[in-house]
Amino acid sequence: MINFLHHLFLPREKNNYRPGLLHHKVILSLILLFVSAGIITYSVRTNFPAVLGISANIPTQQLLILTNQQRQNNNLLALTDNAELDQAAANKAADMFSKDYWAHNAPDGTTPWTFIKGAGYNYVYAGENLARGFNSASDVITAWMNSPEHRQNILSPNYQNVGFAVATGKLTGEDTVLVVEMLGSTNLSAPVAAQNNTPPAVAVAPGSPTTNTAQLPNTVPTVVPITPIPVVQTASTGLLGVSVIKPLINSQSFVSLSSGAILSLFIFVLLLDMVVIERKKIVRFVGHNLDHVFFLGVILIVVVILLKGSII
Repeated sequence: MINFLHHLFLPREKNNYRPGLLHHKVILSLILLFVSAGIITYSVRTNFPAVLGISANIPTQQLLILTNQQRQNNNLLALTDNAELDQAAANKAADMFSKDYWAHNAPDGTTPWTFIKGAGYNYVYAGENLARGFNSASDVITAWMNSPEHRQNILSPNYQNVGFAVATGKLTGEDTVLVVEMLGSTNLSAPVAAQNNTPPAVAVAPGSPTTNTAQLPNTVPTVVPITPIPVVQTASTGLLGVSVIKPLINSQSFVSLSSGAILSLFIFVLLLDMVVIERKKIVRFVGHNLDHVFFLGVILIVVVILLKGSII
C-alpha cells in the first residue's frame, strides 16, 4: 500500500520521475470518471431530490429575529412581521420561479412595489432584499449586512414592518433556495426616521427608481391584480415557504466539497512534485508545475465563488 501511494504521489525512477497521479492516462481516466459522475449526480438530483438535493434550514421566524437583532444593535426599533408583506414576498418568489429570473424587476417590467401593492399593503416607504443558495438564516442575514445597499434596507429607520418568504425551485437552470424580504411602512411620520433626519431608503439596488409616494404623489405604481398564493403550514414548512429541507445528501455541499477536494489534491501533488524534484536535483523535460498550480488554483476559487450563495 505504501509503495502504491509513493507511486501515485512521489516522483521516482519507477514512474519515470513523474507522480502516477499526473500521468496523462491517469488524468484522462479521471476526467472520464468525473464526467460520468457529473451525469449520474445530475440524474439522481433531478429524479431523487430526497436523496441528493438542496438542503436548507431557514425559518422565516429566525430571519425576523436576526433582522431585529441587527436593528436593535444599531438603536433602531424592531420591525413587526406583517401578513401582507409576507404574502407579497411569497408572490414575488413564485413570480421569479415561474418567469425564471434573478432580479428585482421581472422581465416584463413588474417591480417589487407591484407585489407589495397587490397584497394590499399601502406603503409610504418600501424596500426589497433577495438572496439565493444559502443554507441557514444566519448566513442570509450576514450576507445582507455585508452589502452596503442591503444593510441600508435592514437598518433604515423608515421601515416599521417586514415580511419574508423562503421557497425552493429551479431558478436560472439550477435548483436553489430563494429568500425574499419585503420591508415597508404605511406611516409617513416615523418618529425614529425624523429623529435621525434620515432620507427615505426605498431603493433596493443601485439605479432603482424612488417610490416615495409622499414626495411623488403622481408616481404611484400601477397595481396589477395578483392572486394570493395559498400557504399550508406543515411540520417541515414555515409560515410562508419551505424552511427545513433535509435530503440524504446536500447536493450543493457535495459538489463543493468533492470539487474542492479533487482540485486541492492535484495542487498538493504538483507542489510536492516540485519540492522533490528540486531537492533531488532531478533533470527532466516535463515541467510547468507552477503554471498548472496557478490554473487549478483559479478554478478552485471560481468553484467556491459559483457555489456560494448570492444576493441582490
